[in-house]
Amino acid sequence: MIMLKRYFYEFTEHLLEDDKPSAYFRKIEDQDFFNNEYPFTLLSRLKNTEQNLKWHPEGNVWNHTLNVIDNGALLKEKSDDPLVFMWSCLLHDIGKPETTKLTKGRITAYDHDKAGERLAAEFLNFFGCDGDFVYKVSKMVRWHMQVLMVIKNLPQADLETMVKEVPVHEIALLAMCDRLGRGEVTREVLEEERKNIKYFLEKCMSLLNS
Repeated sequence: MIMLKRYFYEFTEHLLEDDKPSAYFRKIEDQDFFNNEYPFTLLSRLKNTEQNLKWHPEGNVWNHTLNVIDNGALLKEKSDDPLVFMWSCLLHDIGKPETTKLTKGRITAYDHDKAGERLAAEFLNFFGCDGDFVYKVSKMVRWHMQVLMVIKNLPQADLETMVKEVPVHEIALLAMCDRLGRGEVTREVLEEERKNIKYFLEKCMSLLNS
């Protein structure tokens, strides 16, 4: 347990201090502890979880996650709580292995945000993390899909609950990293995502001010 906790502290150090934390995680992704010791296996199994290449040309969930933490490292200074933010980036898709299915040749991961809330808390509680920290990260994981759901006007959108549980600015920041962590980020893509985030924040502010 002491050795495993050392790795947890290493994760935190690299998430907070590295300009490109993916370099560290690439170094440890084939190590025994990462692939065989719980709860790190909750992350290592992301390597074997494929995604719909239409939306995720970078491939498996682990590749995507490493892209997201690198984007997070560029934006973490905009966060009010970089520790919560960067751990949220790392754990945001931890629910995908449980929810990924192949149906009629199409890969989906419906409700991975809900499964991820539970698994993120499970991961952090293993290391005896502060309850408030666990709550904040797990709720960020739970709500990280809300920007997409609001933009597409999906029935899963639930801003009324979300604004009670997480800071909307933090969710918007995580959602931006999530989007920029898949596929080629052209000027057009970046501009579209900025518009989407602006629309999402306007909807949230309207709700909060009503």
